[in-house]
Formats: sequence, C-alpha cells, structure tokens
Amino acid sequence: MKRFDYKDSSEALSLSELNEQVSEAIKDLLPGTYWIKAETSDVRVNASSGHCYLEFVEKEKKTGRIVAKARGTIWVQTYDVIKRYFEESTGQIFVSGLKVLVNVSVEFHKLYGYSLTIHEIDPAYTIGDLIKRRMEIVRLLQEEGVFDLNRELPFPYLPQRIAVVTSPTAAGYEDFVDQLLHNKAGYPFYLKLFPAIMQGDKAEESIIDALDRICTHIEYFDVVVIIRGGGSTSDLNCFDSYLVSAHCAQFPLPVITGIGHERDDSVVDMVAHTRMKTPTAVAAFLIEYTDEQANELNILQQLICARASEILSDAQKILNRLATSFPSIVGYIIERKRSQLLAFSSDVSGVRLYVEKNNSALTEIGQKIMNRLMTLFSQKNQELNLHEQYLKMASPDYILKKGYTLTLKEGKTVKLASELITGDQVMIRFADGERNAGIK
Repeated sequence: MKRFDYKDSSEALSLSELNEQVSEAIKDLLPGTYWIKAETSDVRVNASSGHCYLEFVEKEKKTGRIVAKARGTIWVQTYDVIKRYFEESTGQIFVSGLKVLVNVSVEFHKLYGYSLTIHEIDPAYTIGDLIKRRMEIVRLLQEEGVFDLNRELPFPYLPQRIAVVTSPTAAGYEDFVDQLLHNKAGYPFYLKLFPAIMQGDKAEESIIDALDRICTHIEYFDVVVIIRGGGSTSDLNCFDSYLVSAHCAQFPLPVITGIGHERDDSVVDMVAHTRMKTPTAVAAFLIEYTDEQANELNILQQLICARASEILSDAQKILNRLATSFPSIVGYIIERKRSQLLAFSSDVSGVRLYVEKNNSALTEIGQKIMNRLMTLFSQKNQELNLHEQYLKMASPDYILKKGYTLTLKEGKTVKLASELITGDQVMIRFADGERNAGIK
C-alpha cells in the first residue's frame, strides 16, 4: 500500500478510497465463510425489504461483560429459509439472547463498515444451549430445596374449588370449563379465573401476578390449574422461566398443569403437583379423581350400614333374652327379700326373749326397742310389697292383660307405623295368645 507525505494533500486518499482498499484487503485475507459461536442481540426485521439485521456479541462467562461485537445481516432469501428451519428444529423463535452457531462471511462496506453476512445456522447448537439452560434451572431449584415441594403436598380429598390461571381467550379454556361443569355425574365444581398473558415477553410477569393474587385468597381454593390451548414450542418459553417455576414449586396449593404440548416437560410441568397434556385432560383428571372418591364413599356407606344392622340385631337379641328371663329374675328377687325379712324377724324375736330375761329395769327400754323394730319391719314389708307390685306392672304379661298388644314383624318388635308397608305380614301377641295379620 502506497504511503503519502501528510503534507502533500493532493495525493491523499479519500475516505471512500481507503474503505474500498480495506474491503479489498479483507476479501484477500478472509476469503470464504467461517463458523462462529455468538449470542444474538438487537434482532429486527425490516418490514419493507424483509432483510434481518442483528448484532452478534460475545460475553465474558463470569461477569457477563461484552468482549466482542459485530453487526450481522441475513438477506431476505436466506432469512426465510434459515428462520423456518431454525424454528422448526428448535421450537424457538429466532430472537435476541440466543446462543447460536452460524456460518458467516466477512464484509466491509465503504459506507456501512464491518459486518457479517449469515449464510447458515446450526440449530443443534442452540437446542443444546436451551436444554442446558433448562437443566441449569432444574439444578438451581434442587439446590434451593424447592424442586419437590409442590409435588409433596397432599392432594385434597374433593378438589372442587379451582383457581384457573389462563387467558380468557385461550383455545382450551372454554373446553375445560364446559367439560368440567357439565360432567355426567353432576359433580359440583367452582371455578375462578385469574387472567394472565400466556405467551410473549410479558407472560412471565403476568403468570406470577396471577399466582400472587390467588395467594391472597388461598383459603377459598383447593387446587390451582394452569392451562393454555397449545401453540408453538417457542410460545411456551415462559414455562421454562426460573421465576415462574420457583413460584409454582413453592405454591401452598397443589398445581395442575395442562399447557397443551407434546414435547418434553417444561420446568413448570416438572415442579407441578400433577402434569397433564391438555386443558381437557386436566378436566378429565379432576372428574375421574372425584369418581374414585365417590366410589370410596359408597363403599364406606355400605360398610357402615352393614355394621349398624349387626349392632341392632345383637341389641334385639339381648332385649329378647331379657324379656324371656324377666319373670324368673323378678321371682328370685322377691324370694330373696322374703328370706331376708324372715331372718330379720327371727332376729327381732331373739331380741325380745333376751329383753324378757333381763330385769324389770330393762323392760321399758326393751319395749321401746320392740316398738321401733316393729315399725321398721312394717315399713320394709310395705316397701317390698310396693316393689313387687311395680315389677308385676312392668311385666309384658301384665301390660297385655290391660288390653294392649305387641306387634312383631319377622320376630322384631314394631315400634312405629312407618316401619310397616302394605303387604307386610305381622304377628300380634295378646294376653291369651297370638294371631297373624297382614297390612293393608
């Protein structure tokens, strides 16, 4: 390259001439294309031309400080192919902040200066970075001890009060509500929508805000459902967010997800209590779970009824035995009381003889004692007669002699008219016998 005396301005190069020489020099020194690793920044597409303009940056790993930067261009014909190929392969929109491996040629334009023209892109490199980022979030949640918290919560016995986080216009929300509220078994479910943006840059903040609003009324809900009606994989990046995942993992109610995608679970799916594929699958899960609880309740009801029947049957047998043995028990008690009275009478006679044998000084005392004892004997005898009369009056035979009857159905006493229906056969017991009868 020719050097000029700076004082001889007539032979000096113009800026465009210098830039032209720089451009030629770069073409000579850096011919062909090169594969480079970088991070995308400031990605934008010209609305009229369709060309994509961006910057490539390299950051220091520890500090995040930018250590290199270059402008990049993807011409419209190449951009259409690269964008479609990249997004189909990675499920990720071609946006800023991606780690990429691209094939570029070095350009130097005399007007626009240094830039890189992109010819190819390797999606596998970006996929590896996305997976690495997701696993890094999982590792961080595990180290913080919150990864399994939500899945360890006990699931409510009857999850009927449901807080729903989704967009009111989401494709699957209406199907979810319809399937849940019009279930064949008629189970009651109570839904409360907490609207949120489910994709895009504002989705993370919106979902977290919805969860925070649920927390302020947590006593009114049994579970939280996060649903959306499918969409491209790139639309679901908010569910791989550390902040959203951490909120779900530490949420005090079980979280059920139905995000509507078939790919690998998002981090939110991983930390949620229960993961289903679609909103309708979430509704089906809640209905089936309630079915299981209803079946258990039916079984318990049958067991309780059977046990109650056994207890009533045993009690009836005891009552029947008591009714049969009642007269003999009463007779035994009466005879025992009579024996006690006779023994007491003998004791009184002995006291009287003893007193007569004593001197006249004791006669008066003896007479008083005798009078007191006779009075006591009379009282006891009267009490005994009253007891005997009461026992006789309480006897079923005595009640029957009064004109009452005892109605039995299948050997069991009928106490209420409601226990009998038309066509029942009963036995009516009178004081002098029994008769069979039918209910009309």
